[in-house]
Amino acid sequence: MTQVSGPLRVDFVGGAVAHRLRFGGGRGQALAKAMGLRAGKTPMIVDATAGLGRDSFLLASLGAQVTMIERSEQMHALLVAGMDRALQEGGEFREIMGRITLLKGDAKDLLPALAGEAILIDPMHPPRKNSALVKRELRQVREIVGTDVDAADLVRVALAHARNRVVLKWPAKAEPIRGIRACSHQIHGKSTRYDVFMAG
Repeated sequence: MTQVSGPLRVDFVGGAVAHRLRFGGGRGQALAKAMGLRAGKTPMIVDATAGLGRDSFLLASLGAQVTMIERSEQMHALLVAGMDRALQEGGEFREIMGRITLLKGDAKDLLPALAGEAILIDPMHPPRKNSALVKRELRQVREIVGTDVDAADLVRVALAHARNRVVLKWPAKAEPIRGIRACSHQIHGKSTRYDVFMAG
């Protein structure tokens, strides 16, 4: 198991996650729009690359039922601990956690049986040219989960099994992932873009 420097933890209760919960902008946020959340429509979502769980938490806070998949044993354990802390916090956090299911395994194997309406894929992004810009926390995640060399394979599996859409979260200025079809449309955030692939 890879050792990381300093304590990496999944925190749904404080810090950036809590701030985004309070002031993020609800369903008007780029991620929510990309995933198809709108008035009267809340899709069943599969987060195929859970990581720190922040996107899943945001989507669940907006009312979506979310299934998170994480294949790294170490990251899965961090997610379990973070979810337990949120449940113990009670109130709003317990309610949000009630809409999240965490699975351990490779999304390529699990997606066919899940029939998610909307599937989110957020693979490890290519290293930035200026490594100083990469937050220590994200460097720690990369040390744990690796580089996701099978990202294109995962997108193809998702496209074969999503009922409505697949959303690829990717750096705003990065080249598209090779080996997958062109997306239907894009939604741009400040430093991130969401490539939306409509199913069918």
